[in-house]
Amino acid sequence: MLTALYNTQIVSAGTICPGKAVIIEGEQITAIVNEADIPEEADKIDLDGAYLAPGLIDLQIYGAGNSLFGGIPTADALQDMENILLSQGCTGFFATVATNSNDVVLAAIEAAKQWRKHSNGNFLGLHLEGPYLNPKRKGAHPEHFIKKATLAEVQHWLELGAREIKMITLAPELQDEEVIAYLNAQGIILSSGHSNATYRQGKRFLGKTIQAVTHLYNAMPPMHHREPGIIPAIFEERPYTSIVADGIHVDYAMVRLAKRELGDKLFLITDAVTEARSGAYQHRKDGNRYVMPDGTLSGSALTMLKAVQNCVQHAGIDLAEAVNMASLYPAQLAGLTTKGKVEAGYDADLVIFDAAFNTAFTIYKGKRHTKSINHI
Repeated sequence: MLTALYNTQIVSAGTICPGKAVIIEGEQITAIVNEADIPEEADKIDLDGAYLAPGLIDLQIYGAGNSLFGGIPTADALQDMENILLSQGCTGFFATVATNSNDVVLAAIEAAKQWRKHSNGNFLGLHLEGPYLNPKRKGAHPEHFIKKATLAEVQHWLELGAREIKMITLAPELQDEEVIAYLNAQGIILSSGHSNATYRQGKRFLGKTIQAVTHLYNAMPPMHHREPGIIPAIFEERPYTSIVADGIHVDYAMVRLAKRELGDKLFLITDAVTEARSGAYQHRKDGNRYVMPDGTLSGSALTMLKAVQNCVQHAGIDLAEAVNMASLYPAQLAGLTTKGKVEAGYDADLVIFDAAFNTAFTIYKGKRHTKSINHI
C-alpha cells in the first residue's frame, strides 16, 4: 500500500521544498514527486502546509517522562523513553548512563538486552558517559565512581553487552592506548568529554583515535590566550561535536561561534533528564533546568525539536540546517546510513511540525505513531 504525504514543506539535507509529496511504501520512502504526480492508488494525507522533516536522533538522553533510565536503568524505563520520544518526533536515541557503580552499568546492559526483544526499534543502544572521566572536570558526576578504564573491564562490559553499547564518553588523556585501540576495533563511538586535555593533547587524538566530542564547552577547560585548552583543537580538527542548545548549558553566542567553526560537524543532543528522588542522580527541576540536590547544574529539560527551535530563534541558524544538526549529522556519526534525510531509499521515519514548532505527529517505520501497549 502506498501513502502520500502532501501539502507540506519538506525539510531535508539543508533545503526546504514546497509543492512536493512524499511517497511511502512499507517502512521506506520510495519517491519524492510533484503533487500532481501522486499515484492514484495512494492513500493521501494532507499536512495542511506543515513542515515535514526526517525523524530526530538524540545520541545523549538519560530519561523521559517519569523514568530516569540513566540512574535507575530498567526495561520499563526504555519502554517509556521509546513512546515519549516518538511522540516528540525523536525516532532514534541512545539511552545514556552517567558515571555510576558497576552494578548500575550492568543493570543498564541487562535492561537493554531484555527490552531489545520488545523494542519498537527507536532505542538504538547505550551511551556510557563515564565512568572513565577526568575528576577535574566531573560536573555533576560523582567523583567516587570516576576511574581509569582497564582493558579487562571494557572487554567484560562489551562481551555482556551483546552489541548494545554503541558510544562511550571518556577523558582520552587518562586512558591507556590499548583500551582506546580495543574500543575502536569493536566499532564503539569514542567521544571526548569531561576531559581536561590540553590543546596539544587534543590535536593528537581528536578525529583520529577519538571520533567525537561530548557537549561542547561543558566540563572542559575554557579557552585562554596562554593556555588554549582543548576547544581550539576541536575547532581545528573538526570531529563530530555535540552541543546542548538550551541557552543555559551554553549561551547562544557560543552556539553561533561553534556553528561557524564546526559547520556540518556540530550536532544537537538534549542531555535531558527527569526528576528522580533515589539513586546517585537525584535531579530536581528548577524552573527551566535540572539541578542536583546541592544546586549543581545537571541535565537539560530540552526536547530535540525545542533544540532545533532554539537554534533557529536564538542562534541565527537556518531551519533546514538546524534540522540537519538534529537528524542527518547524528545519523552520520552513528553510521545510520538510511536515516537523516527525506529521500527515496531512506527510512520513513518523519516528524511533522508547524511554524510554532508544535509536533503534529510522528511517522515511524512508515506508520503514524500511536502509543505502544507492549509490556514485558
